[in-house]
Amino acid sequence: MRRYGLHAIAWLCWAPLGGHVTEAAVPLEVYGRLPALEDVALSPDGSRIAFVRTTQNTRVVAVVSIADHKALGGLRVGEEKLRSLEWADDNHLMIVTSATALPWGLRGMEHEWHLLQVYDVERHKTIPVPDLARLHESAPFMNVIAGRAMVRHVDGHTVLFVPAVYLQGQTMRALIRVDLETWSERVVKEGSAATEQWLVDAAGEIIAEQDYDDPQQHWALKIRREGRLREVLSGREGIDYPHIAGFGPDADTLLLRTLEDEEPVWRYVSLRDGTLGAPAAALKELDAPIEEHRTHRMIGGVHAGDDARYVFFDPAVQRRWDSVMNAFVGEHLRLISSSDDFQKMIVQVDGVRDGFVYELVDLRAHTATPIGDVYEGVKMPLEVRRINYTAADGLQIPAYLTLPPERAEKSLPLIVLPHGGPADHDLAHFDWCAQALADQGYAVLQPNFRGSNLNRHFLAAGFGQWGRKMQTDLSDGVRYLVKEGMVDPARVCIFGASYGGYAALAGVTLDPGVYRCAISVAGISDLKRMLDWVNDNHLRRSSYEQRYWDRFMGASGSDDPVLNEISPIKHVEAVNVPVLLIHGRDDTVVSFQQSRVMADALQRAKKNVEFVTLAHEDHWLSRSETRLQMLQASVAFLRAHNPPD
Repeated sequence: MRRYGLHAIAWLCWAPLGGHVTEAAVPLEVYGRLPALEDVALSPDGSRIAFVRTTQNTRVVAVVSIADHKALGGLRVGEEKLRSLEWADDNHLMIVTSATALPWGLRGMEHEWHLLQVYDVERHKTIPVPDLARLHESAPFMNVIAGRAMVRHVDGHTVLFVPAVYLQGQTMRALIRVDLETWSERVVKEGSAATEQWLVDAAGEIIAEQDYDDPQQHWALKIRREGRLREVLSGREGIDYPHIAGFGPDADTLLLRTLEDEEPVWRYVSLRDGTLGAPAAALKELDAPIEEHRTHRMIGGVHAGDDARYVFFDPAVQRRWDSVMNAFVGEHLRLISSSDDFQKMIVQVDGVRDGFVYELVDLRAHTATPIGDVYEGVKMPLEVRRINYTAADGLQIPAYLTLPPERAEKSLPLIVLPHGGPADHDLAHFDWCAQALADQGYAVLQPNFRGSNLNRHFLAAGFGQWGRKMQTDLSDGVRYLVKEGMVDPARVCIFGASYGGYAALAGVTLDPGVYRCAISVAGISDLKRMLDWVNDNHLRRSSYEQRYWDRFMGASGSDDPVLNEISPIKHVEAVNVPVLLIHGRDDTVVSFQQSRVMADALQRAKKNVEFVTLAHEDHWLSRSETRLQMLQASVAFLRAHNPPD
């Protein structure tokens, strides 16, 4: 497949990004383009910062010395879809990008493939990993990766253990070892069709393997015993099977996340004998572990929420983090990156005092230095208010309301903005789309409808409720705001992407009379067609993905007649308001045809519909030009059919 190149540039400047608009509405270009500053990463020794800076359509990866702000190097990103930056050591930066393609020799549909390049800062050189020219193997390997690289330090060398992909009738995983000092590269292990991941210890040995046989719905955990990987735990589970989360905080333990009696549970697995420990009560409230850079063991965890709570087992490290929290009281704070000793940290701050910025915190110097605004031109984000309302069946729905500036909270025009997933959730953090719409004069409601992954019970409340109570949870929010006097019931539209796009279409077909217009971005219109597409991707075999969707839809496969009841395309006659459909041509998550066939059906029924195609765009709106095109088309549509004034 095609590999896109990253080209070194001579120098880059690091300075806080300036230019703030504080009076008139912020131009749509500010919100619609990719963030001006993102993916900020601190080197392990705390001496260097890497980040992505975007100016108009120019994107660069920059590396800067903290001591003197001297530019140490950088790369032009160009048209690449950059996914992450992470330091392997103080000199090597791992850069992950992605491309939409169907490589030669593979059958089926296009997929989003991830590619890894390592940038040597001192030599200003990038090396692809895997490098097929250096990898002399009999099996045909692809130049893509299948997961996060593990960084280990073996015999004084920085070594990457990278999950790669090789072909043997189908795509399968292999583990590749890359020495960043010698740039030697070799295959450590080729996996089977069931192999999902490996875990490598500090000495560079594979210590554990996780397998999942999708058609058989059988999971297994293997650990190294007597020089071989031996199965120590296994079971049968269609969806919620246990996952390795990394090394535990104690020596010779793995951390396993399981679901027991519909409750998520953390357990330790002994690497000595494979026994499963009791539930770790101290970890119960944590959503994800925090790993120590050098030992790779769990040193704490994070509980996600409006104000993420970071817990560290070392009291000294906890005090350091608490001191950072105390410096930004009242702001939403996220830990982005840190030095090995946790004396320097990169944090993302979101609030009315500091705006939406990245800050470099130096605990030894007792300083917090702004690196730059995330969105150049947005100094002070609009207020995001947490509200709760009661659904028709009594379930409490948490939601967020972003209010337009300088307008009385009475009879406002409203945009309902449901999130995608549906197993996702919104927070009070900066949301570029919600902020852009509110800045145009609309109140914006983001409900965490049942099925959102706030916790296991709230998620499970959505099983079987796709297009049913998951949908009426949204209109119940409208009725709540109308009752409060904040919203004009005659000026309500719905706007969503992915599952949110489905919800927008369902809002004007399955729950008509609530919305004045609807905008669906990459939305699902025909559930049978969607599930047939999923099945084709899996060669018509039983798959995790099929079972996942069946659970939410309350269906038993693509031929279940119940799908017609909740498919918007089967109810186009109910549409009596304007509809805007927007879809990226390169979408590998929701087929472009979902919007194409819905547009055709609405046109045949002589409904008011517009269809905007985003050329070379994927499911995630990864490109500035087409992301801005989506936002401009949406705001123009809203102003035409639901003007804010």
